[in-house]
Amino acid sequence: MPSTPKGRSPARGEQVRIIGGDWRSRRLRFPPARDLRPTPDRVRETLFNWLGQNLAGWRVLDLFAGSGVLGIEALSRGAAWVGFVERSARVARSLEENLARLDAPAERFTIWAMNARHWWSSPPEGFEGQIDLVFLDPPFRQPELLQEALDALAEAPWLAEDARVFVEGGAPESLRLPERFVVSRETRAGDSRSLLLEREN
Repeated sequence: MPSTPKGRSPARGEQVRIIGGDWRSRRLRFPPARDLRPTPDRVRETLFNWLGQNLAGWRVLDLFAGSGVLGIEALSRGAAWVGFVERSARVARSLEENLARLDAPAERFTIWAMNARHWWSSPPEGFEGQIDLVFLDPPFRQPELLQEALDALAEAPWLAEDARVFVEGGAPESLRLPERFVVSRETRAGDSRSLLLEREN
């Protein structure tokens, strides 16, 4: 009988664990998909050590949400609101189901089942306010999205003046940072490079 990969059951698909905050140790389920690779526990732990464990009052945008674990970790740590952008309607539905299982208040999150390029080119009607933190973890097979997203953020009127941007993936060493963006922290895990960028006033 074939073995089942760790963290996965045939009936439930893939799973990932929340590592901190109010929902610590709760598990999220999401459908298997080629480009869906949740941020590993160790990288998330490092990220929230950088940011601080309490994100009370922060407004967060997860532009390539996938499982949504980064945005949900932010909610678990008190973020005021998180916007999730996920191109797959099936994955977006599973994200909505996970937030319902966690009893996440509806006013604290919004899920858009749409292409991230379309979102940043023309934010949906009803979106307003400044974003304090952006998660950028595009599919590994589309590394060009990372540079495009960074360039778009640099011009976005909704990005807070002191915003932070977390970049994860096979980011090339030649990644061009837009004006006023600087690397404040950096780490590597396997073939993935993670950066925390800050926007200088």
